[in-house]
Amino acid sequence: MPESGRLRIGELSRRVGESPELLRAWETRYGLVTPERTAGGLRLYSEQDQRRVQVMRHHIDAGLSAAEAARLAKLTEEPPAEHPSVQLAEIAVELERTCDALDERAAQAALDRLLVAGGLRQAISEVILPFLHRLGVRWADAQASVAQEHFASHVIGGRLRGLSRGWGDGVGPRAVLACPPGELHDLGLVCFGLVLRECGWRITYLGAETPLGEIAATLDQLSPAIVVLAAMTPQRFLDSAQELTALAARVRVGIAGAGASAELADAVGAQALTGELTEAATALRP
Repeated sequence: MPESGRLRIGELSRRVGESPELLRAWETRYGLVTPERTAGGLRLYSEQDQRRVQVMRHHIDAGLSAAEAARLAKLTEEPPAEHPSVQLAEIAVELERTCDALDERAAQAALDRLLVAGGLRQAISEVILPFLHRLGVRWADAQASVAQEHFASHVIGGRLRGLSRGWGDGVGPRAVLACPPGELHDLGLVCFGLVLRECGWRITYLGAETPLGEIAATLDQLSPAIVVLAAMTPQRFLDSAQELTALAARVRVGIAGAGASAELADAVGAQALTGELTEAATALRP
């Protein structure tokens, strides 16, 4: 029961729907809550502690690791809520401004705000992917420098890869993700994998410029339900068309990215994963 505005751990557990054992573990491992102690050694928790637990659970349910969820929960004093698109648009502007300024601390802070405001899937679909697309267009039009493009890719890529930790664990179907030879741009594929993970898939990520023969050599070991290959131009797929056709004869293959099309997929015996990335990942079935 509450004591002087404070909650005992049993009452906190009832309100947030987490076991006392888990609450103590989050306190010890992540410093998520900071209870007061009575003279008899009882833990007494505040409303702020309750909000932090609720925010942490919100982020875990959105697909973040416990450590990342705890870090973000300690940045906010408000419970998770639905946020209007205008707030995400403001964060997108701030992310672009800070990346252009090569200001890593401010860019990381913008990413923190983004994940708190929107959750992982919304952050990817409404801010990160459009930002990366605009950055590519600006770089091609000489409106963004090589330094700015590399800096933004490093900051955003580092955060996305941090969120991917443990995405191969679990019991769901396995997806092997890679880019074909010659393809260096893999952040869109990382985003695809994060959304797939939210949908219950296990991810084995091989990354940029992966020889298709090397992927074929892993099939017996990994037994994937699908292999997803992503490229920015059709030529990357066409350069490996023979190996791609041979791979598709052994395992289900999906092609994604700006270089994918239904016609190309039909030609090599693959499945086209085209359209908006998060929708394509959500619609993918084993």
